[in-house]
Amino acid sequence: MRILLIEDDKALCRVLQPTLQAAGFASDCCHNGADGLALIKTGYYDACILDRMLPGLDGLLLLQSARADGVRIPVLMLTALGQVGDRVAGLDAGADDYLAKPFDTRELLARLRALVRRPTDLNEAAHRINCGDLILDTAQHTLTGPAGTVTLSRRECDLLAVFCRAPGMMRARSVLLGSVWGADAEVEEASLDSYISFARRRLHAVGSRAVIRTLRGTGYRLELNNET
Repeated sequence: MRILLIEDDKALCRVLQPTLQAAGFASDCCHNGADGLALIKTGYYDACILDRMLPGLDGLLLLQSARADGVRIPVLMLTALGQVGDRVAGLDAGADDYLAKPFDTRELLARLRALVRRPTDLNEAAHRINCGDLILDTAQHTLTGPAGTVTLSRRECDLLAVFCRAPGMMRARSVLLGSVWGADAEVEEASLDSYISFARRRLHAVGSRAVIRTLRGTGYRLELNNET
């Protein structure tokens, strides 16, 4: 289970990330609204802990934008604003739960566990991404196309999930690196180039018409090429 932590208080992040890890959650952290919005839209994360007060783009606007773009993951909003009106505003913006600062980490973990607890049939639906002539199963790490099914590595699956959840949309290299390796990971960009090559081979292997186009200087885009 991977959690996106969008919080500008770096000291709090240093406390929460090992706490989440000890509870069985992997986590990535970013510290501003613009980066948080890009990451939450990747489809890589199972839940999000979102601070309401963020530099650049505040948590309410970030969440409203993400929900408008179809992001459905559970969101726990954190804030120093604890009045009823503030909680209502957060919930109306699309938050699934609301926790005022300061808080006990035991309560945060309990609320997070409640948010990610979903019926099995809903989990199965969430793990299957239909994209053109492709079916990507992010739980089984398989890709199915007209010519059959292949098994993917975790990183191949994570990379293809970013593309398949938003075909036709340009994905910046920074977003892809953050989605596959984590927002704070130190990884050479050549690794991304290698995995793009692997993903292209997988698309060819299953007989898909979809292609990953290189947009020089910006990133990549998945084109479905559905013309008959």
